[in-house]
Amino acid sequence: MRAFTAARSADTPDQLWIVEHPPVYTLGLGADPGHVLAPHDIPVIQTDRGGEVTYHGPGQVVIYLLLDLRRRRPAARLFVREFVQSIEQAVIDTLAAYNLAGERKPGAPGIYVADGAWQGAKIAALGLKVKASGCTYHGVSLNVAMDLTPFSWINPCGYEGLQTVDMKTLGVDITLSEMQLALAHQLMKTFTVN
Repeated sequence: MRAFTAARSADTPDQLWIVEHPPVYTLGLGADPGHVLAPHDIPVIQTDRGGEVTYHGPGQVVIYLLLDLRRRRPAARLFVREFVQSIEQAVIDTLAAYNLAGERKPGAPGIYVADGAWQGAKIAALGLKVKASGCTYHGVSLNVAMDLTPFSWINPCGYEGLQTVDMKTLGVDITLSEMQLALAHQLMKTFTVN
């Protein structure tokens, strides 16, 4: 991602990279390593994204957004807060298509379950890097059907006791590839990625 972003020109097309990671904990630039309580055999990787510690693993959609924000709104540059809110809204809209209500929490980027027994549990996380040039990388993760146990070995996003949940636990039985396409489509619609 760094190499792609560093080599971009004004003509480089924007891209979404859709991946599924093997088990890994990632730390953002300002992360407190103390939030990794017991990593077991899972690697802990320092990254250059924003945010705290999170877990990525099988059954989770991860989409990296390699965008040039200056293209989004040529007359009025898209600012980072609007960019984050647009990604969050894409996740909320994607979840709504599966009858799941997601919501934002002030000061805590990501999407949380809005109602029911899992209200307040985190279902999606964001971690971004926005260069001075307006080019972005890193992105968003959405828990689809995964082993959530590794989240209990950290303070997710730096919050002690924060519950995490996946779509399967909430009653949505969908394949990872279907969800990858659904979220990618919503992000492409949001950001007009060609």
